[in-house]
Amino acid sequence: MQSGTNIRRIKACLQNNVSERNDDPEDQCGTNGCSVVKKKPDVSFYLLHEGVGVALVTVFILVLWGLVHLSLQQLVIGKATGEFNAARARKHLERITSVGPRPVGSRENEVLTVNFLLEQIEHIKAISALGPNSVTVDVQRPTGSYKIPGGFTSYCKVSNIAVRLEPKAGAQHLMLANCHFDTVANSPGASDDAVSCAVMLEVLHSLANLSTPLRHGVVFLFNGAEETLLQASHGFITQHPWAKQVRAFINLEAVGVGGKELVFQTGPENPWLIQAYNHAAKHPFASVVGQEIFQRRWIPSDTDFRIYRDFGNIPGIDLAFIENGFIYHTKYDTPDRILTDSIQRAGDNILAVLKHLVMSKELADSSEYVHGNMVFFDLLGMVMVAYPAHVGTIINYMTAIATFLYLFKKCFYPRNVGGRYVKELALVIMCLPLVTVLSIVFSCYKCHQGSSMPLLTPLTLCVCLFLLQGVHHLEVGELYFDVSLLLWCGALVYFTANGLCSAYVPMLMVAFPLATKLLLAREFKLRGASVKYSVLYQLGLALPYVHFMFLIWLVFEVFTPTLGRSNAYPPDVFLATLVTLTILFFSSYFVSVHFIYLARSTKWLLAGLGTVFTVFLLLVSCGMFFPYTADPSGPRPKQVFIQHTTRIFHGLDGKVESRDSGLWLNSFDYTGMQHITPIIPEINDTIKTNCQEDRPFCGYPWFRSDKNNWYLPAPEVFPKSPVEFQLLSKEETKWGTVKMTFEVKGPSHMSLYLMPHRGASLSSWWFGDSTPQFYLAREYFIFYTHGLDAPAWNFWFEIQERNSTNELLINKGMISVAISSHYYFGEDQRTVQLDNMLQRFPKWAFPSFWVSTYHMYRY
Repeated sequence: MQSGTNIRRIKACLQNNVSERNDDPEDQCGTNGCSVVKKKPDVSFYLLHEGVGVALVTVFILVLWGLVHLSLQQLVIGKATGEFNAARARKHLERITSVGPRPVGSRENEVLTVNFLLEQIEHIKAISALGPNSVTVDVQRPTGSYKIPGGFTSYCKVSNIAVRLEPKAGAQHLMLANCHFDTVANSPGASDDAVSCAVMLEVLHSLANLSTPLRHGVVFLFNGAEETLLQASHGFITQHPWAKQVRAFINLEAVGVGGKELVFQTGPENPWLIQAYNHAAKHPFASVVGQEIFQRRWIPSDTDFRIYRDFGNIPGIDLAFIENGFIYHTKYDTPDRILTDSIQRAGDNILAVLKHLVMSKELADSSEYVHGNMVFFDLLGMVMVAYPAHVGTIINYMTAIATFLYLFKKCFYPRNVGGRYVKELALVIMCLPLVTVLSIVFSCYKCHQGSSMPLLTPLTLCVCLFLLQGVHHLEVGELYFDVSLLLWCGALVYFTANGLCSAYVPMLMVAFPLATKLLLAREFKLRGASVKYSVLYQLGLALPYVHFMFLIWLVFEVFTPTLGRSNAYPPDVFLATLVTLTILFFSSYFVSVHFIYLARSTKWLLAGLGTVFTVFLLLVSCGMFFPYTADPSGPRPKQVFIQHTTRIFHGLDGKVESRDSGLWLNSFDYTGMQHITPIIPEINDTIKTNCQEDRPFCGYPWFRSDKNNWYLPAPEVFPKSPVEFQLLSKEETKWGTVKMTFEVKGPSHMSLYLMPHRGASLSSWWFGDSTPQFYLAREYFIFYTHGLDAPAWNFWFEIQERNSTNELLINKGMISVAISSHYYFGEDQRTVQLDNMLQRFPKWAFPSFWVSTYHMYRY
């Protein structure tokens, strides 16, 4: 505080006593006790020119962003080591994707891809037969059922290819490497997840041809049913005989297309795994921030990691490609968008980590190394930092204590300075949340008008923050620095107290600025705000700021496209909040040092910000920023689901009460059909659907029934393989329930909805642990998938009447049962009406399509 007040006082004295200074240089200035030294230089000696301050900060930000950008380039450019052959892996990728989309149950998934993988595995087995390690192949077709968040899933004869690599003498402990080769409908799935399987084939090739025997074994699992709620991994870990020997796993996934594979989940509570990655990975890219975001389900996605963790009780590492999330699960997920260098980088990392783990002593008894979580992060992909969470807690609290002591000392300055400091500190702290809230409210208002506003909110914030220069007499620059320090320290204490490993981020943003401020105090006192001081100050902030900038890139790279696939709430509100907080925290230490009390004036800066704000406001209000594009170099398509469906509703007597057919549309994002309606006028809000409460799952045939649905009448569909649904038996049990047994024959993807009527309840059923679990308040949901040559789906449930004289039960029965079928591939996937509608969609839209049916019965 002392060094800052000296400069402000001298400035005040010089400005208010110019005439006195010429007459009597020894006069005292006001009541502050500050005296003007003889022949005191002009105020410009102590303060930077506004242009110099802007230039310094601009150069600093550009240099940091250049480092981040350079590190991102280095992350995808892997130098060939000779151990992993990326060119051969790319050929595998192109062969897998050449058959097109590979939904579960399709010939492309169950036959063509399986045969190709087996052919390559047999080739690797043959060429490594004389080596010290052996290769064993097993094709598994598991059947099972288990609980999922909000319901159950059931599967029959899905595909798994398990390859066991071990020393010829055998191995008691196994490492598992997992990928999946199935895809969603209408997407070639190059990044999700064919490239991972291609990488695994080549890693298998490299390890199988080692000249030395492995210490432990590896199971490479190529699973063929991940997109169907993680079924194949469940079939392996709960039913395969090798699963009992698995001690840890690596799961390869994607939430984007190409780029870098990020370690975003580890454990649980097995720090030796992240230490192994830290030791072995050639190009580290990991973040505990990503882990805590994902595990709190802020990203609406799931991976096989959860299955192995929850059903196998084994620890693991989850990696995922994260770039280009806008084209995830679309037709644009093609091999040409994945660089060979990116494949090389991923292969080098996975091969090195797997080799390290299978040679480690920890794998033999990993339970001995369970001792809490790890804080881990990389610095620009160059070096990995990892330390135990309890060590991080000590560091965090020591940093917080040092900060509070620094601020506490200022509260007791003499001559009422401390009291005024506390009051104005509180005033500024109250102003900042208000500015943030106003920015978010403004964004909500523009979002309601159909405009995208996140880019405006930081400008609003910056303009408002600079207006805080009018805060009384206390030095605003020093005050703003302390406010920034206090806010970061508050975040540090909160994160640490709640056991969040991400607390290392505010720790860096507190420790480095505070240390820099204290170390440069003498320099500032002697020479003022010189260029030297400014440069040294920026160097002191370089490490936390470059890492913070890297994290911001990571968060936006993941969240922006993810929010584009969510229609639950306006994404602009979340992005506005994120951008506002980012600018607030990122600009905090620079605003205080360079623009409030180290620069002579800020009028040109404020004028510039005001101009930029106004220009962007006008552009956004005029609709200049369109959210979608079909540009081949960087497409951002609007994703829409279109089903040509027929719905048939049966009464209690088994007769058809009503039926209809139409094109059922689901918008993936919050904008609904407002951009589609001008191009296809008949798709408008007059055909928007309402939930029919008396019908299971609102009476529509999919597991994404929500408010953004449109139903356009169309002719009835007649699949060549129609669903066959029948009640096999209905009997009363000794314990007073009614047991109903059903049989279903149909396509590979079906959904079952159960809605007991009021006065009745399900007591048990065939699925999972026999305990029914609600999906919604009165409904149960079961998603079913089968592979080739699967038998009929048989299941039962028991229902109990709480009041047999209930009029509703007498007139409507005890339960409504609905079965929906989905034709994701083959000749039943398309209709003439569906094709005609697809041709009318703009190029910037990606309509994923199929045929479906919905049959409802009452019993």
